[in-house]
Amino acid sequence: MRRPTSGIWRRGAAIAVTAVCVAYAPIAMTELWPYASPGAPAFGEWVMSRTVSPRYVADALATRVGPYRHSLVPMIVHSVLGGLLMLLGPAQLLTAARRRTRVHRVLGVVFAVTVYASMTGAGLYLARTAPEDAFSGPAFWIVLTTLLVGTVLSVTFGIMGAVGGFPDLHQRWMLLCYGFLLTAPLLRLEWGGLPWLLPGLSMEEINHVAIMHLGSVVTFGALIASRTLDRRTKVDGVSGSWAPLPVLAAAHLAGAAALAWIVSSYLDFGPAGRRLLLGYLLPYAVTYAVMAVSARRAGRQGRGWAREEWRLHLTALCLAPVLSAGATPVFERTLGVDHPTALSAGVAVGCGVLATAATAVVSLRVMYARELRKRSTAAPAAAPTSRVSSPAS
Repeated sequence: MRRPTSGIWRRGAAIAVTAVCVAYAPIAMTELWPYASPGAPAFGEWVMSRTVSPRYVADALATRVGPYRHSLVPMIVHSVLGGLLMLLGPAQLLTAARRRTRVHRVLGVVFAVTVYASMTGAGLYLARTAPEDAFSGPAFWIVLTTLLVGTVLSVTFGIMGAVGGFPDLHQRWMLLCYGFLLTAPLLRLEWGGLPWLLPGLSMEEINHVAIMHLGSVVTFGALIASRTLDRRTKVDGVSGSWAPLPVLAAAHLAGAAALAWIVSSYLDFGPAGRRLLLGYLLPYAVTYAVMAVSARRAGRQGRGWAREEWRLHLTALCLAPVLSAGATPVFERTLGVDHPTALSAGVAVGCGVLATAATAVVSLRVMYARELRKRSTAAPAAAPTSRVSSPAS
C-alpha cells in the first residue's frame, strides 16, 4: 500500500521539474544571440553575472567566440529548439497524466521532430569543433557527443515502443530522453550553485565537476519517474530474474575492483582529482543505496516486477565503473588526450551509458514476456484434434 505522502511527493517533483524547464526555456533560446548580434539580450548571462560575478561569466565566454561563430547557425537552431523542448516535455507529461490521448500524440510528433532537428544542430557543431576546442576541453566534448547519441536513441526507441504497442516501454524511453535533455538546465544550476560550495573555481572547472555526476543524476531521475508511474506488481510472462544473485554478485565484485582503480587514480591527481572524485562518488553512493533498498523492499512486498527492474538497473550501476575504466585507455589512444582527461571522460559517460543499456534490457524483458504470452495462447489452438472414424458398414 502506498503512503499518502507519495502523491504529494510526485506532484511536488512534477511542479519542480516544470518550473525549472519553463524558467530555462527563454535562457536556452537567447543563449547564442550575442554571438550573432553583439549586445543582444542573453538572460542566462544576466542571471549568472548576478548570481556569481560578471568576471566569472566573462572569463568563461571569452574563448567561445571562435568555436561558436563558425557553427553559429546550427548552434542557434539547437539552442532555440532546445528551449522549445523544455516547454514540450512538461506538456507531454501533463497530457499523458490527464489521458488526453489525441493531444499527447500530436505533441509527441512535434516533440520527436524537434529533438531530431535540435540534435542535428548539435551534431553539426560537434563535427566542426575539435575536442580540444570544445568548452572545457575534450572530456566535455565526449560527454556532449554521448548525450547527443543517447538522446537520439532514446527518442527513437520511444517511438518504436509507441508504434509497437508497448506504452510502458514508450514511457520509459521518453522519460530517459527528457532526462538527457535536462542536463542542460541542471548544468546551468550547477554553474550558479557550485561556486558557493567550491569558491574560486572557474566555469570550466565547474564543468569538470558537473560532468562527473550529471549523467547518473538524470538517468536515475528517469528511473525513479518510471518506477513511480508503473504500479504493476507483476508483468504477465515475466518469471525468475535476468539478474539473479550470482550475476548481481559478480557485477558487485567487478564494479568494486574498477571503482578502487578509479579512486586510486584520482587520488594521484592532487586536490583537483579529489574534488572530481567527490563529485562522482557522492551521487553514485546515493544512487546505489536507493536502488539496493528499493529492490529489497519490493522483494519483501511481493512486487516482483519492481524488484526485477530495480535489480537490472542496480547491476548496470555496478558495472558502470568497469565501463569507465575500460573506456579510459580507448579515449587516450583514439583522441590523444592525457590520462586524467581520458579518465574523467570515461567516468562521466559510464553511468549514463549503462543506464541506457539497462533500459534496453528491461525493454527486452517486457517484449520477451509478450512473446511468451502469445505462444502460450496460440499453443492450445494449434494442438491437433483427434479424429474419430466411423465403423465400416
